[in-house]
Amino acid sequence: MSIHGHLDALYGLPAYAFPGPKGRTDDLPAPESFAWRVTSDVYDSDEEWPEAFARFCAAVDTTRVRALIVGAWSEAYDTDPAPVIAALLDAKDRFPALRALFLGDIVMEECEISWINQTDVTPLLEGFPALEEFGVRGGSDLGFTSLSHGALRRLVVETGGLPAEVVRGIGASDLPALEHLDLWLGTPDYGGDSEASDLEPILSGARLPRLRHLALRNSEMQDAVAAAVAAAPVVARLEVLDLSMGVLTDEGAAALLGGQPLTHLRKLDLHHHYLSKSFEERVRETFEASGVEVDLDRDDAEEDTEDDGTVWRYVAVGE
Repeated sequence: MSIHGHLDALYGLPAYAFPGPKGRTDDLPAPESFAWRVTSDVYDSDEEWPEAFARFCAAVDTTRVRALIVGAWSEAYDTDPAPVIAALLDAKDRFPALRALFLGDIVMEECEISWINQTDVTPLLEGFPALEEFGVRGGSDLGFTSLSHGALRRLVVETGGLPAEVVRGIGASDLPALEHLDLWLGTPDYGGDSEASDLEPILSGARLPRLRHLALRNSEMQDAVAAAVAAAPVVARLEVLDLSMGVLTDEGAAALLGGQPLTHLRKLDLHHHYLSKSFEERVRETFEASGVEVDLDRDDAEEDTEDDGTVWRYVAVGE
């Protein structure tokens, strides 16, 4: 997923943009073959999202739709998606085959990720108990109340700053089928006020017996996250560990190298990091010797140094 371009797929299905109010709807493809993207416009919209969704429901056999992508809603920088969620829940009985839903496929040219207003998204998971994949973008006023969901296999939360209460809500949820968890923790500048201790219920793995892919990334506290992960019980069952996009330094890398063995992993993703060359080589040699795929691309990680010697390092996605 990228904040620079709209989703091109969801649930293994290619994305298809439902036509706008002036587009044709008499030659649409098979409903089950695509992840349908329904969108409005953030600025000067000619049609509110619920109206676009109503046209979609009238034009498409929704009983066959398996994946749905919610794009922009009007004034997303100032308005939360409560009307969007209400429209989806009102129509839930018309989507018996829906297995994947992404809320907020909004790119930076439409609205910066930290400007996207959100709300409590738990009602969507409660209203669609058969969902296997759920994703949301934007952390401002985002809510996630603890719940039980027996079908969810993939959960993705993309933010420039993830509220601690959301981290705690996810950690307190019973998600026995969850295999893939991806949290963009972000920075306090944009509401990311969680601490490494808030991750403990997730890292214990007690409520996540099937977790195989864990991403705790885009974090300003990446060293502390790495230290917590290094001793976390859940790690023994992982295939992919992703600590990318954040401010990971030699301190965090040392914690990973000195903690529990990670050589059982299929992949360790550390791209966008701030490791010294010597530590980068140590990490690469340690894991590649055991057949672990390691991503150590520095990406766009850059440092700024003030006149007084203060060094500033940045997460990949903030504003």
